[in-house]
Amino acid sequence: MALSHAQSCEVVSLRPLGPRLHDTPTSALIKADQLEVIRVVLPAGKEQHQHDAPGEVTLLCLEGEVLFQAGAQSHTLREGDFLHLVPRIPHVLRALQDASLLVTICLAPG
Repeated sequence: MALSHAQSCEVVSLRPLGPRLHDTPTSALIKADQLEVIRVVLPAGKEQHQHDAPGEVTLLCLEGEVLFQAGAQSHTLREGDFLHLVPRIPHVLRALQDASLLVTICLAPG
């Protein structure tokens, strides 16, 4: 069964999940020709293994605390923190606390 994505002009809530975080899966909110928007949910101690993306990426920490690592760089993202990545930068995300992030990926070449 295909996942449903938000339609044009549809309102999507990005409020903190709080106690519902453990019951909420990561989900793609939008998947279009040029853009993918994902709510990544990471319970404390969980990790997204090293990966990269074909286009530019932004990360907005919606709640919790996440360790971002790319090569020798390491940053702790907390609620409200925003980070930009250029294409093809291998990186890892590890939840230090229960966390959710809004991730945008540009799919069209620059």
